[in-house]
Amino acid sequence: MLIMDELREMDCSVLKRLLKRDGTAIRSDSKQHGSSSGGSVGVGGTCLLLDCRPFLAHSAGFIQGSVNVRCNTIVRRRAKGSVSLEQILPAGSKEEEEVLTRLRSGLYSAIIVYDERSPRAECLREDSTVSLVVQALRKDTDSTDICLLKGGYERFYSEYPEFCAKTKSINSISLPTSLEPAETGCSSCTTPHHDQGGPVDILPFLYIGSAYHAARRDMLDALGITALLNVSSDCPNHFEGHFQYKCIPVEDNHKADISSWFMEAIEYIDSVKDNHGRVLVHCQAGISRSATICLAYLMMKKRVKLEEAFEFVKQRRSIISPNFSFMGQLLQFESQVLTTTCATEAASPSATLLERSKASSSPTSPFVFSFPVSVAASNSLPYLHSPITTSPSC
Repeated sequence: MLIMDELREMDCSVLKRLLKRDGTAIRSDSKQHGSSSGGSVGVGGTCLLLDCRPFLAHSAGFIQGSVNVRCNTIVRRRAKGSVSLEQILPAGSKEEEEVLTRLRSGLYSAIIVYDERSPRAECLREDSTVSLVVQALRKDTDSTDICLLKGGYERFYSEYPEFCAKTKSINSISLPTSLEPAETGCSSCTTPHHDQGGPVDILPFLYIGSAYHAARRDMLDALGITALLNVSSDCPNHFEGHFQYKCIPVEDNHKADISSWFMEAIEYIDSVKDNHGRVLVHCQAGISRSATICLAYLMMKKRVKLEEAFEFVKQRRSIISPNFSFMGQLLQFESQVLTTTCATEAASPSATLLERSKASSSPTSPFVFSFPVSVAASNSLPYLHSPITTSPSC
């Protein structure tokens, strides 16, 4: 049980001084994300800053240098009031592995936690995310000071917005004016009228777009794209001498098994990220197949539910609509990911799923997930009218 009197509190002005000393103030248009390799505050610093808000809230805006913990409702329910460091900080990336290693080695002199707006430690509920995170930290980092940021992100942002990173409004993101529609000589790569913008960034290293975008080398170069993931069987790879390519030959229909490719796609995206590159995931229209892959990646690496991942991507590219069968496969993938994530074992969830995928999946092997890929739509299914219901084609 967490004793609230033992949880110290930190004023926003104190954190601001720490960040200012590190020189981490950023411009309002910065796209830096929550890590710092040196100084006082950050993954590699002496103070660790943990954002205990949901993934969507963190993605919309966060205090510079913070790391987002993962403690959604499913994790809390299955943990029965007690979570481990591996559950809230699963080693799915180099940054998370470094955090876990440094935590266990006692290399952080202080850990600062924050939520949306809690004014004082005494206001925290015992089942709140902050309380559970602090309990997990105390189990393995007994000698480290843990502080609650008074007023949370809301107060800190209102007082020191220059030390926060906020996602740009989608409407404000534009490509250079020189990038006007051009003839590509490929009739299969023409873009619908409603899809004339550029690729959209889901994460700093992950973009989603259409075949038209994939055919525009000037557009790709302007965004710093270094690799493409082609989720189609008929869209050509136009610039194989210039970019890295990987193809997933999946059709957009109710019989296609896209789930058997999830782990391979996730590995590819991670390999591009680890090499400090950026990858564009595209299909024909950038609506169904590419969206499905991006959703699977978010669910796997950010440990979020499908509905949360869907809302996150849709806020950035409003036209996404995986077909009904793909949504079913994503729902099954969700159950696999979250079940593994909530297990008490210390092994990485990604390793468990990856081993299962390699052992049983290939383009021609039986499905990794048991959800049928050919589904007859029926009005008797209650979830057909949910916000994530999809259209049959893209």
